[in-house]
Amino acid sequence: MSAVWHPFFQHATEPVPPRITHAEGARLTTADGTILIDAISSWWVTTHGHRYPPIMAAIRAATEDLDQIIFAGLTHAPAEALAEGLVQMAPEGLTRVFFSDSGSTSVEVALKMALGFWAHSGQPRHRIAVIEDSYHGDTIGTMSVGERGVFNAPYMPLLFDVARLPFPAGDGAATIAAFEALADGGEIAALILEPLVLGSGGMRMYPPAVLASLAQVARRHEILLIADEVMTGWGRTGTLWACDQAGVAPDILCTSKGLTGGSLPLAATLASEPIFAAHYSTDRRRTFFHSSSYTANPIACAAALANLEVWRSEPVMERIATLIARQSDHLAVLADDPRFENPRQCGTIAALDLKVPAAGYLAEAGPRMRADFMARGVLLRPLGNTIYVLPPYGITEGELAKVWDAIAQVRPG
Repeated sequence: MSAVWHPFFQHATEPVPPRITHAEGARLTTADGTILIDAISSWWVTTHGHRYPPIMAAIRAATEDLDQIIFAGLTHAPAEALAEGLVQMAPEGLTRVFFSDSGSTSVEVALKMALGFWAHSGQPRHRIAVIEDSYHGDTIGTMSVGERGVFNAPYMPLLFDVARLPFPAGDGAATIAAFEALADGGEIAALILEPLVLGSGGMRMYPPAVLASLAQVARRHEILLIADEVMTGWGRTGTLWACDQAGVAPDILCTSKGLTGGSLPLAATLASEPIFAAHYSTDRRRTFFHSSSYTANPIACAAALANLEVWRSEPVMERIATLIARQSDHLAVLADDPRFENPRQCGTIAALDLKVPAAGYLAEAGPRMRADFMARGVLLRPLGNTIYVLPPYGITEGELAKVWDAIAQVRPG
């Protein structure tokens, strides 16, 4: 019996997980030789493909010189070069890079930066505005700014209160109006959102124009805008950053997952110069008091640098455009199928909902579909009755066709 406690996994009801012995491209190989097509990029992290050669080579080379180096009071070349590269690739105005080790932590950092900015500016703003159905992570702060429900019900005594805005359905007018009314109170420190796509909230999507309008309200009322691009960044929505489609430059941007191409854990929180300046002082009490033990791990930074070079030197956007078109074609085949509803796509992300009597994350259809997909050689993890396909950009047409063929075999009951 294994001593491992798996994440988001009910050991009382789930079968023993297959053991993966090899990964390459969009394929995972199990201990018994079964091939699984990874149609969710191993929880949305793998961009170019598993064990992408330039990134793996950079990791091997980095191990010849460095391992973990304390980043409080010391620095190293991979982190310096990566920070400079991220600033060059980020939306305009983001000039400072704070490294951490996971998407959830990058959001915690962002929240602390925002509150620290207002505290050091001498203004008593402390409330955070959020979008309903959002998900920003599983640490205490990120659960607080995420949707309340089955994910965090046992921990409610620990969570802080936030101001909630309705999901921007349609043209988002109700959400924009609600934010405008909330902003008039002068208490909101920051609005945090997942730009264009709410991932774990059910792959709910809204148009760039709504994001642009929300950013305008934030600017008008001097509210900080935090863009959680942990999932939406690195091309997932069809552009490098989802914010790019709305012409939005946030005050703080969170990135992880695809930062290293999915090879190693690393995260970064990018901030504007005024936010850094609010913490810059001869008064040591204004220090930004946050750290992770593995902040700016040199080997992970080397992997991320290799990923940046892949984006600079290889036709990544062409691969993304091809994948978008293929996803659209496959989704169209099932768009009018009576078993499904609400087909939708944003960039490389395609989703649709299985019609079931009881929808939602705990819908019984979810585990059943996951097992059926696995039996057909496809790794998909439906969000309840929501099926989504979010594959590596290097997936072949044959592999993608196998994924959608498995979806086409779904039984409604």
